[in-house]
Amino acid sequence: MICKTTKEFQNRVLEYMTFAPYPMGHYTIYKNKEKPELGFFIKYSREGYYDFGIGDYTIPSNFSLSFEHKEELIRFGTVYKGETNFQIEDSPISSFSPSSFFVAERGLKGKQAWKKGQHLHGAEITIYKKYFDEIIKPNFPSSMSFDNFIINYTYHYLPLEIATIIQNLRNLAEINELSLLYLESKILECIALINKEIDSSSKNVFTNQLNYGEIKIGKDRYVTLTASDASAIQKAHEILTKEACNPPTIKSLSKMVFLNEQKLKAGFSAKYHMSISKYTTSIRMTIAENLLSTTQLSIDEIAKLVGYNYSGNFIKMFKKVHGKTPLEFRKIKT
Repeated sequence: MICKTTKEFQNRVLEYMTFAPYPMGHYTIYKNKEKPELGFFIKYSREGYYDFGIGDYTIPSNFSLSFEHKEELIRFGTVYKGETNFQIEDSPISSFSPSSFFVAERGLKGKQAWKKGQHLHGAEITIYKKYFDEIIKPNFPSSMSFDNFIINYTYHYLPLEIATIIQNLRNLAEINELSLLYLESKILECIALINKEIDSSSKNVFTNQLNYGEIKIGKDRYVTLTASDASAIQKAHEILTKEACNPPTIKSLSKMVFLNEQKLKAGFSAKYHMSISKYTTSIRMTIAENLLSTTQLSIDEIAKLVGYNYSGNFIKMFKKVHGKTPLEFRKIKT
């Protein structure tokens, strides 16, 4: 069986998941009441205009679906956990894996597969062309069109502001506090942010999927940095600069900027010529230098202010960086 519409495709997936619909007023939750361990799928919809979906579920059995539809739409969101393989006609097999994504679809034809036991968690917004034709274009005629994008190409990129919006919408939906008015306002904001990205340059990431080069991660291994990766690394740098005395772990930081740990560490080192830990240490030591030179705070107090619970560890790191202990440094500076 070939699914001819996006809605038919989604309904078939839910059937294979053994999920039944339970209308909840302004949204529908799909689940198997007999097997709650399988998880759920939540869907908000303005029929024919847009959908917002949140899935957190485990695949009960292997299955695959073929699709061939003529709809025009854009889909974007974040896969937080899990991976599914799909293949667009005449293209190699690809996958949705933990990352942000954006795709403009038109006349899409292909196949997607799921494996038993896979746990998938993600959230996505789908906006149909009808919404642009009837709502956006009449009121904002100079806004983006589908021709701004490479059709049926999956960009592993979203402006960080949009990824954050989707995460906030997901959080509100999961505690039943997402209103339809708020949802639509945020969908409009997402469109405005995408439009801003397109207007920013003729070589923006949506018009021309940029390649920021390869970086070495092993003896004979390389990874490619895209525009979204470069943006995420810059955001990580900003977070670390602000939170240097109490920095997030690599794992937490990778989730904050929606970039896997390997790319984050390798990309950061390539761009800033030092590891993440060396960067936060350098900021801590700079702050410590200033405190030693301009205050009468004790070594213990300064150690705690720059994020060290034990002054002995602070003294050891300070001497490693400066070649002298904090007290020796203070005597020279005063």
